[in-house]
Amino acid sequence: MIWKENRENAYCEITPAILALKEQWEKKNYIDPRLYKEYNVKRGLRDEDGRGVLTGLTRVAEIQSYNVYMDAADREHITPAEGVLYYRGIDCRDIVKGSAPRGRYAFEEAAYLLLFGELPTEEQLQDFCVQLSSYRTLPSNFFRDVIMKAPSQDLMNTMQRSILTLFCYDDKPNDIGLENVLRQCLQLTSNMPVLAIYAYQAWRYSLPGESLFIHMPKPELSTAENFLRLLREDCSYTDLEARVLDVALVLHADHGGGNNSTFTNHVVTSSGTDTYSAITAAMCSLKGPRHGGANNKVMSMMTDIKLHVKNWDNEGAVADYITKMLNKEAFDRSGLIYGLGHAVYTKSDPRCEVFRDYVHKLAAEKHRESELTLYANVERIGKQLLMERQHKDAIATNIDFYSGFVYDMLGLPMELYTPLFAVARIAGWSAHRMEELTSGSKLIRPRYECVEDFRPYTPMEKR
Repeated sequence: MIWKENRENAYCEITPAILALKEQWEKKNYIDPRLYKEYNVKRGLRDEDGRGVLTGLTRVAEIQSYNVYMDAADREHITPAEGVLYYRGIDCRDIVKGSAPRGRYAFEEAAYLLLFGELPTEEQLQDFCVQLSSYRTLPSNFFRDVIMKAPSQDLMNTMQRSILTLFCYDDKPNDIGLENVLRQCLQLTSNMPVLAIYAYQAWRYSLPGESLFIHMPKPELSTAENFLRLLREDCSYTDLEARVLDVALVLHADHGGGNNSTFTNHVVTSSGTDTYSAITAAMCSLKGPRHGGANNKVMSMMTDIKLHVKNWDNEGAVADYITKMLNKEAFDRSGLIYGLGHAVYTKSDPRCEVFRDYVHKLAAEKHRESELTLYANVERIGKQLLMERQHKDAIATNIDFYSGFVYDMLGLPMELYTPLFAVARIAGWSAHRMEELTSGSKLIRPRYECVEDFRPYTPMEKR
């Protein structure tokens, strides 16, 4: 096999030999779904009612979406409730609302709270921001030697490679003492937006006819402001644009200990590995479309709806097309309405509720109210149809339904949607890694039941 510079190489070819091996694999690897019930396996680490199986304890964040009570016969009853997301016991919506009147960006405040368990004083927050700013720099020639090499349209892969390479520039990469891990986490938190934007600029420059421009972050700016400044050629942004992006970062900073990427972080951290490996593992999880790519699916769905529904104000036409989607006759024929319904929230996603106000403000500034009307119609009609089909009293609209629309109004390319998720979630990952190192103390090792039959070894001449 030979690697070719144009990447059209035999190394990546699916050969007849590979297809034959794939068929051989399929013959011996089927597991009857009925066995999962027989062995009482909690598939996806979930109970039958959808709640996650309890696998650990945390003080970092908590989701509440059910009311649980016991009746006179000592039977447990679970009823849907309005969703609440707490950061260290504080409603995340209050963090957003509390910072708005002071004209101060809230992501850094939320990151401090997640890490240290208390809201910072004005002096503590200022010192924390100065600390983050001092770390917002990459090693000399890192962009040229690492990020510019083999740029990928999937920016998450470029970012993962960059984070693993930063291990080589650290004098104490394997030291898991808390002070060293905290230093590493703060440095990665500072540089995650830089890595995301630089990965995008390197990939964009690889396209025909595109030019390259690279800006340096400004130490006095917030994470949200620097993200927009680094992305745009003229470095400009409005106050509302930066504020909306900051709110998005706050609302994505953590989501309890049970989400896939945070649980991955806990599992990998429990092995005693280094910070760069643990954060990269979490990013590998976040990259998956079932986790971090949901808003991309919403955007693709809405683009399809816009194409097939000519009058966005015609609720009957919207309802007819959504019905076709649910009947697996339109869009990707999955029968899903992306962004409606949530694995955890039942009645409402609190992140969506607080985000909605900023969506309206930004749509007005960008003169895209007609698109917002379409989103509102799809949300309302889609939820009604889903509730009728699923015999439910409530369906939550999750934050992904609107976040892609917001990012589009901000001029963010879709390639940056999931990396932006990582820019926010690094705050929570860092807090959970620190917590696992101090409180976990055991290697996380779940059990899988083997359902293969026992059989004797067959000598080569008798096979």
